[in-house]
Amino acid sequence: MAHLLVTGAAGFIGSHTVDQLLHAGHTVTGVDNFRTGRRENLTAATTSPRFAFHEADIAAPGVLSSLVGTARPDALIHLAALVSVQESIQDPDLNFRLNVHATHLVAEAARMHRVPRLVFASSAAIYGDAPTQPIREDAPKAPISPYGAAKLASEVLLLGHGATYGITVRCQRYFNVFGPRQDPASPYSGVISIFARRFREGNAVTIHGDGCQTRDFISVHDVARANVLAATAPGLRSGVANICTGHATSLLDVLRVFQAEFPAAAAPVHGPARSGDILHSRGSADEALAALGFAPRVPVAEGLRELIHAR
Repeated sequence: MAHLLVTGAAGFIGSHTVDQLLHAGHTVTGVDNFRTGRRENLTAATTSPRFAFHEADIAAPGVLSSLVGTARPDALIHLAALVSVQESIQDPDLNFRLNVHATHLVAEAARMHRVPRLVFASSAAIYGDAPTQPIREDAPKAPISPYGAAKLASEVLLLGHGATYGITVRCQRYFNVFGPRQDPASPYSGVISIFARRFREGNAVTIHGDGCQTRDFISVHDVARANVLAATAPGLRSGVANICTGHATSLLDVLRVFQAEFPAAAAPVHGPARSGDILHSRGSADEALAALGFAPRVPVAEGLRELIHAR
């Protein structure tokens, strides 16, 4: 069994990753400053004797290096980040600090303390509005936000460190992740968590445009499992992989699942399409299967029903 250090451990994806690592028998050191993470996300983890938690800001000088030096983990899983595209546009300096500078500190901590493997939460945002679907890992990189640019810069930084200092680096390019613990109250939440809140409250949802826009929605359970594989599977080489289903789901498809579960809900409201919105995004899942042995298991409709009934 391995010892993993997870940054952003109390976050949406981080807490599910921690839970799956512990379930698999690994030891986990979690770090989070609760900027967007929640203590209650770690309720199950804190009952395990194999879990230790530190409330800390990894972007502060020396903090992460000290934690890594003490824990001596077999791998780092770096999930801490500024997670909002909109917030990165409003505050690009904060985006740089939390999404580029913090990643540099993670890379340096791995180098100084000889951590052999590093897993990074990247994003499909690095592709921008890709003209060709499905999007493969070698597609042109054309981010259209500071957030996407920071994720791309972080990939290059980490892969460079890995090649120079002998660290295996796996960059996980998440597509549209959804599931329990995603905060629907946040103005930066994904459309599915917002739908869930609106339907539960009995309020109408707003569809921007005709609803035919598509995304590659993937369950957080599958994403967490991909992280576990990237951090613990033997014999991996450095590289990048889309973490996606390879299937396109329209907003109308999502809406139909919610309407079936909430038959008395108010009818949706259609508003104008939002300027700059990407119409279609679907990844190729081939590389994740080849490199990690990862294939998604949770159908979108099943994951939606789980989210609807989660409390």
